[in-house]
Amino acid sequence: MDNNNKSKSSSDSDSNIYWKENIRLIFICLSIWFIVSFGFGILLVDWLNQFRVAGFKLGFWFAQQGSIYTFLILIFFYINRMNKLDNKYKEGGE
Repeated sequence: MDNNNKSKSSSDSDSNIYWKENIRLIFICLSIWFIVSFGFGILLVDWLNQFRVAGFKLGFWFAQQGSIYTFLILIFFYINRMNKLDNKYKEGGE
């Protein structure tokens, strides 16, 4: 019975660590997306407009395309990291 409590405690601990890492990853992804979409597309647009990408002002490009591309990259990044995290904390039998 004592071993059962230890394994349950270990499982609870792993679950807490898993969710802390998951929330941390979500926070990082949302922070990057916020910086790119709001920071580059709105706050820093005038400064970024001095640079050009494919003939377009960089601030305009981030506001129109950059935040969308960043969001798509973050989706694939999140999928990759969550697969690694799931495998790291995968329980036997599932």
